[in-house]
Amino acid sequence: MSELTPTDASVSVVMPVYNEQETLKEIVGRVLQQSCVAKLHAIDDASTDGSWAVLQELAANEPRIELHQQAHNQGKGAALREGFRLALAAGNPIVLVQDADLEYDPEDYAHLIGPIVRGRADVVYGSRFLGGEGRVLYFWHSVGNRALTMLSNMFCDLNMTDMETCFKAFRREQLEGLQLEEERFGIEPEITAKLARRRPAPRIYEVAIAYHGRTYEQGKKITWRDGIRALWCILKYNLFR
Repeated sequence: MSELTPTDASVSVVMPVYNEQETLKEIVGRVLQQSCVAKLHAIDDASTDGSWAVLQELAANEPRIELHQQAHNQGKGAALREGFRLALAAGNPIVLVQDADLEYDPEDYAHLIGPIVRGRADVVYGSRFLGGEGRVLYFWHSVGNRALTMLSNMFCDLNMTDMETCFKAFRREQLEGLQLEEERFGIEPEITAKLARRRPAPRIYEVAIAYHGRTYEQGKKITWRDGIRALWCILKYNLFR
């Protein structure tokens, strides 16, 4: 594939949103401060806390923001599918996933897309376990993430450190024809499994990122049930497809 130049590195950011009114203004502001961002596709997953009103206010005078509201709550995976559809239609060469909380820092965008811009990678995962700055939080979450990553690596024949990360950047071509099915957080192992089986195989890189994890009291949504679903998705999309 051809190498992108820095001026070509226009990024479509896909942001799934569910009940994040407390952080939306700050995170959207940080995203739009990044010079590489050409478009922000915010997908409201039928929030009940006023997030949609905040998004409409933010988009009123900002042409780079494109909004979509799901008719009913479907989950992060469904929101990402809609966001990817909009990003592909926008036509920017790089698509990046950003959560609507403040756990992942948009200041890492240049680092995340760097291997793509330099022509070395087709997909880049931002790893929370490669030595970047990070808040000290739940031990068992870390154990679960590492166990799921190791199992995914075994089936996909990869050597990732953080399969479950939200922070991912793609050459737009890698999302074309990628048929995703998962409704919730199971979309993370699904994406990895389906990328690993693509031919020709995409060049997948990892980079260290900062991670400012939040507590359940602060609104963290993923639970042990999502871990069980992720385990099933690793098996489903690697063994039964």
